[in-house]
Amino acid sequence: MRALLSAVGRALVTLCFVVGVVLLLWVAGLRFFEVSDYVGKGPSDVWAHLVTDEDAAETRAEAWSLLVKTLQDATLGFVAGMLAAVVLAGAIVLSRSFESAVMPIAMILRSVPLIALAPIIILMVGRGFAAVAVMSGIVVLFPALVSLVLGLRSASDQVRDVVLVYGGSPWAVLRRVSFPSALPALFASIRISVPGAITGALLAEWLATGEGIGYAIVSAAARSKINDVWSLVVVITLASLVLYLVAQLVEAVVLSRFGKEAGRVA
Repeated sequence: MRALLSAVGRALVTLCFVVGVVLLLWVAGLRFFEVSDYVGKGPSDVWAHLVTDEDAAETRAEAWSLLVKTLQDATLGFVAGMLAAVVLAGAIVLSRSFESAVMPIAMILRSVPLIALAPIIILMVGRGFAAVAVMSGIVVLFPALVSLVLGLRSASDQVRDVVLVYGGSPWAVLRRVSFPSALPALFASIRISVPGAITGALLAEWLATGEGIGYAIVSAAARSKINDVWSLVVVITLASLVLYLVAQLVEAVVLSRFGKEAGRVA
């Protein structure tokens, strides 16, 4: 319980600090670059648009529905990318030849801009949820895969040898030794992947589905609805920050409970 309260306290302090820094940089940037009032909207403008204007309730309802859709898309991409990363990382640790075959492909997917891959992905899987899963999953996959492979290979050689001496298979070593040792790397991957999945979902909505905040921002910019653009950016940024801190909170609680047993033979 103490670990949970401590983690919650740190998360709240981090949230307040980050929000304060972002607001400071936001206001300073608008003034330093002398952005016109028509294009550059400050925190007070966004607050008025979302809270105090006459049609603020309608604006909030629309932003909420768009956010829900984007978070659904991000969840789909997060799950697809993390599952693929876990499976591929396990296979890579078990087989060096598999690593030689997979890592170059992962490097290519990471190095080629997603906007260039989008037409091919749309032609292959269409513009529905499959396109969202693939596009957002690609953003999540590579950093999670690299982190997980390093985490799985961080297991103690002595503990690994003990399992093998007592007749354990490489799969038993992976399950009983490598995966528990990779818990910190797994949660680090999750923290990185949460904002990555949201970014991938925004790109997929813009390039493929025409739904959610990703498409709404582009559409509002094209129609010169600048207040909507800034408000939606603020909404998705806050959502991304909160989800990142939630992942950090879960990591702190889980590792405080199971971290000491990581790397031991189950």
